Amino acid sequence: MTVMVQAPSDARQSLIPTATARSARTWAVILAACAGQFLVVLDVSVVNVALPSMRTGLGLSTTGLQWVLNAYSIAFAGFMLLGGRAADIFGRKRMFLVGLGLFTAASAAGGLAQEGWQLLVARAVQGLGAAVLAPATLTIVTAAVPPGPARTRAIGTWTAVGAAGGAAGGLVGGVLTDLLSWRWVLLINVPVGALVLVGAAIWLTESRDGDGRRLDLPGAVLVTGGLAAVAYGIVQTEESGWSAPATLLPLFGGLAVLGLFVAVEARTGAPLMPLKVFRSRAVSAANTAMLVCGSASFAMWFFMTVYAQNVLGYTPLEAGLALIPSSAGVIVGSKLAPRMMVRAGARNVAVLGALVAATGFGWQSTMTADGTYLTAILGPGILMMMGVGLAATPLAALATSGAAPGDAGLVSGLINTSRTMGGALGLAILSTVAAARTAGGTGAEALASGYGLAFRVGAGVLVGAAVLMLLWLPGRRDA
Repeated sequence: MTVMVQAPSDARQSLIPTATARSARTWAVILAACAGQFLVVLDVSVVNVALPSMRTGLGLSTTGLQWVLNAYSIAFAGFMLLGGRAADIFGRKRMFLVGLGLFTAASAAGGLAQEGWQLLVARAVQGLGAAVLAPATLTIVTAAVPPGPARTRAIGTWTAVGAAGGAAGGLVGGVLTDLLSWRWVLLINVPVGALVLVGAAIWLTESRDGDGRRLDLPGAVLVTGGLAAVAYGIVQTEESGWSAPATLLPLFGGLAVLGLFVAVEARTGAPLMPLKVFRSRAVSAANTAMLVCGSASFAMWFFMTVYAQNVLGYTPLEAGLALIPSSAGVIVGSKLAPRMMVRAGARNVAVLGALVAATGFGWQSTMTADGTYLTAILGPGILMMMGVGLAATPLAALATSGAAPGDAGLVSGLINTSRTMGGALGLAILSTVAAARTAGGTGAEALASGYGLAFRVGAGVLVGAAVLMLLWLPGRRDA
């Protein structure tokens, strides 16, 4: 009897370190994936404050400066779906390492660039690496944790880290540019990327659900070309306006190519994007909601930064520091969302998040030329960013939960594409709204009035998003 009692006890004792080791390894995997996502989102905004220094150092024109941003965003948006499907077919770990390696190498090339064209090429390659990397990060997170509250918490962590990357861009860029040079805005990615590459090679395990499928090359060419053309048309609005041929041709041409892509996919035996994924109410509704919410939230970062600098007179570094407490709201919202989802359900938390963000947008729209930090930046900023965190986590969870295992990478790429394209479209539209109100004025009063109108429109968009989610997102029983 002694032996029989002792054996289970020993077994239990041996299971404790095993379970602990498994849990530690799981969180190591999540940490590596989140670090990759942080770098991807950080580089969307980190170069903004370094643009004047880049212009001086490389002799870039105004158009060239715009393309420092656009080259990254167009490649990022255009190749995202291709990157997501490649992860399903060729392996999530492999594509994570390929994307991060390409991103890191391009960062080094951009930081060492001696001519403007070299920097633009490096930024485009960075965007390509990010498009391969970003879908793999979310797929790795969802594959590492079984469905349930634990996976929701992991997605919340992924959302918080990504949002923190966007929030930290201005601060990191300001510190590096002020203390070192603009080159370190890009070169800082090299040691961080190398460290994450080593950790990912050690901790990640390979997984794929391609079932021996080949990459749908016609579909890949069509969707990449269509998305890139639409993204190009959107970024052209800032320089040429909405009615210019330089804007309309790529916009409508890209939409036509995407329509052709849908027609081709409907007839292909092994499509890049099986149209059946949109039969899932969770996938289609969550992506639409993410696009609409992203159209307001991406513009928020931009207008908060330019308001602090152009109206209140903050330096780039001061503006970055001023937004730190507000940025913490995204992290708080993203970490609160999983707990609230257990009790209230994903749909209700997403709706609440959109309404909280809309309240913050409405408050921010009352900004004046002589606003104080507490009432013109801190208070509304915390509400806006906490609401974004509350909404993004359930939307990402719903979108990925509605996918078959073999389409996990594709759906991860789709939700990232929805957020990125929504952000680009929203920034273009709200910038036009603000410019129309200022009517060419550059004084503090005119700028504050234009930015305020942009935030009022953003508040309306978020209220519309809340209604959309309430009516379309699946409830608990449907999910």
